[in-house]
Amino acid sequence: MAFDITPYINMSPKEVRQKIREGVIDFPTAGMCAGYAQANLVILPPEYAADFEEYTKLNPFPCPVLEIIKGTPETHDMGEGANICTDIPRYRVYENGVFTKELTDASEYWKEGYVGFLIGCSFSFEEALIREGIEVRHIAQGRNVPMYKTNIETKKAGPFFGPMVCSMRPMTPENAKKAYEITEKMPNVHGAPVHIGDPAEVGVKDIMKPDYGEAVDIYPGEVTVFWPCGVTPQAAVENAKPPIVITHAPGHMFITDILNKDLNDYLEARKK
Repeated sequence: MAFDITPYINMSPKEVRQKIREGVIDFPTAGMCAGYAQANLVILPPEYAADFEEYTKLNPFPCPVLEIIKGTPETHDMGEGANICTDIPRYRVYENGVFTKELTDASEYWKEGYVGFLIGCSFSFEEALIREGIEVRHIAQGRNVPMYKTNIETKKAGPFFGPMVCSMRPMTPENAKKAYEITEKMPNVHGAPVHIGDPAEVGVKDIMKPDYGEAVDIYPGEVTVFWPCGVTPQAAVENAKPPIVITHAPGHMFITDILNKDLNDYLEARKK
């Protein structure tokens, strides 16, 4: 299903989050709020939070943590006064590892002690690719980015383990090289591609049948470029089987108040 992000490209994150909260936007956020970092979401019961945090530390490329939210669902670092239960266009609920429903407001699921993780997103580096003249196919075609479970295994922590999920963007070999050079400098939003070339080598049998998102056209002479993806925790949740987990719906992100160009410096300063 095609959708139009044009009205939201130059809006501020705060304005777009408000429109999401009001139910005006319930579609993928790639390309919205040009220049601002976007984030994936995982909300867990407290007894799973420490293991999940360890999982993110062991797997920093698919799971770069931008902020951990405790107490209330309100964010501070990534957007003062924003709310991770209302400010994402679509959420997924997993019960005992099974995806059971999708909704546009997750407020009823937040309970005392729950912990939210905002995780870096590859939508954040797309702006840099576009600026260098590299077409980002899913944005050009008004589709959700295609994402695949690969045969690259993540490192296990407690009950959390599973395949790395990768997002894929087709491009010319020359643009793929350029994209590698651009994104390797952005470790907090997944960094460099993990694979360029034959999808079968990373266990993807049919490139036109993604596990999440929508297939995009691939033109003659193009290569497929795979990046680590923040949907990886959803695959790990299927294995860990907590009684309840709330995540973003793939492609439907939390838009932060931090500019992509400032994100690495901001997070490094926070660590200190």
